[in-house]
Amino acid sequence: MGELRQRKNIRLKGYDYSSPANYFITICVKEKHEMLGEIVGGAVLCVPHIELSRIGECVNLYLKQTNNILQGVTIEKYVIMPNHVYLLIVLNNGTQRTASPTKAIIPRIIHGMKSFTTKQIGFSFWQRSYHDHIIRDKEEYKKISEYIDTNPAKWYDDIYFV
Repeated sequence: MGELRQRKNIRLKGYDYSSPANYFITICVKEKHEMLGEIVGGAVLCVPHIELSRIGECVNLYLKQTNNILQGVTIEKYVIMPNHVYLLIVLNNGTQRTASPTKAIIPRIIHGMKSFTTKQIGFSFWQRSYHDHIIRDKEEYKKISEYIDTNPAKWYDDIYFV
């Protein structure tokens, strides 16, 4: 019998994910299925944008509510793409610190979104983990912010803009 593969921990060792900071988060759908919506537009007068599916609307609802629910947390910007979501999250000084890394604010937001949408839709469609990046300075913040804003227009880059 073969050995079980040990799962790689992708979190920054020793980092407190409840610390005030800016975070860039990527959450993907299992097997890259395009379930959250469809990129439309791209014609001469129509800027590419996403038309959310029912599942994408559930994600959108959760993200909009998060800013009103968690004190000291601001989802400053996000984009829901057909098979993934990008978030720019700001944790302010008013964020409540936690004793356990798994109960830190960022994992709680992601877990909450996955749980909420799974219950609404009736099945799990999220990839097991997510990618996080701690934004280190204003220049990086600006680049990531612009990346989120322009992401739908780049979805069909090869088709529309080559």
